[in-house]
Amino acid sequence: MQAVNEPLISVIVPTYGREEPLRQTLADVLQQDYSNFEVLVVDQTTNHELETQLFLEQLTSAGQIQWFRVNWASLPAARNYGVRRASGEIIVFIDDDVRLPAGFLAAHGRTYQKASIGAVAGRVFDRMKLTDSGGDLTIEYLPPEAKDPGIAWYYLDLVHTVKPQPVISARGCNMSFRRQVFTEFDLSFDERFKGSAVREESDFCLQFRKTGYEIWYEPEAHLIHLGEETGGCHDISTRSPQYQINLYHNHFLMGFKNLTTFQCLKFFARLFDCQVLGHPPCNKSGSLIKTVGRAGFYTLGFLKALATVVQSAWDDGQIYSRQDSLLVSPLSSKKDN
Repeated sequence: MQAVNEPLISVIVPTYGREEPLRQTLADVLQQDYSNFEVLVVDQTTNHELETQLFLEQLTSAGQIQWFRVNWASLPAARNYGVRRASGEIIVFIDDDVRLPAGFLAAHGRTYQKASIGAVAGRVFDRMKLTDSGGDLTIEYLPPEAKDPGIAWYYLDLVHTVKPQPVISARGCNMSFRRQVFTEFDLSFDERFKGSAVREESDFCLQFRKTGYEIWYEPEAHLIHLGEETGGCHDISTRSPQYQINLYHNHFLMGFKNLTTFQCLKFFARLFDCQVLGHPPCNKSGSLIKTVGRAGFYTLGFLKALATVVQSAWDDGQIYSRQDSLLVSPLSSKKDN
């Protein structure tokens, strides 16, 4: 039975190359104690294991999920694809390798009772980061640096922070938005973020600032992120040169799009210090050969991002959304692909 004033929540689950973690994730979603929600699975996997295939078919036949299969792999494009088919007043994005408590959706939903809130950043019990810190680190309020878009990404800890507060960005595996963000402000995820699509959610949240809404960190809207090594948005090997170039490209593209010149300089300097030199919090090998190699990828990523910005004068890069627009009008609901 639907509770009074429970807005419809659309849960969008992009998936690529995941099997058992996807099944666990969907089982957790379907066991939520929030009664008014729909589940949209945007499936970029070419061929599933038989158990997963049957599982998805059964859920679809029972009307428990909407299952959309596409023939490309792009995390931001999958988010956009799901938004165009979602019906909810609130749109929740989760990854395909998370575990959810029963009250997860309710925590997201009740946070929107405050009219000034347009997005919710949930807490992420990141399996790897909690292990690295011994699991005993807690932060009450984030430092002022976490609000500076030039350096916030090295201070915005949504793993260990325990107090609700406004934040500049959310983690892509646990975030939600009012539907108006997409309909009234014409926001969408930038499909030019490649590879692991790192920084695609940061870019969206910086674009989100023009709405006038705030992003609210709500630790009660928490989940466990398993951080599987394969699948998800890893459409190429994380050790491949192309993956490394894309990683830097995505950072630079976010900076070029959203930051002032001074903020870019700070951001790019910290990126070099962390990702290339390997200083904390990246903690990479200090080997000269590896450092030189990372510096090469850093340079190539910078040049690739410059080319992306130049190309944007005639091509915004939303190739999958343009293809999809021939099949479904923006933000219509429950249409087949």
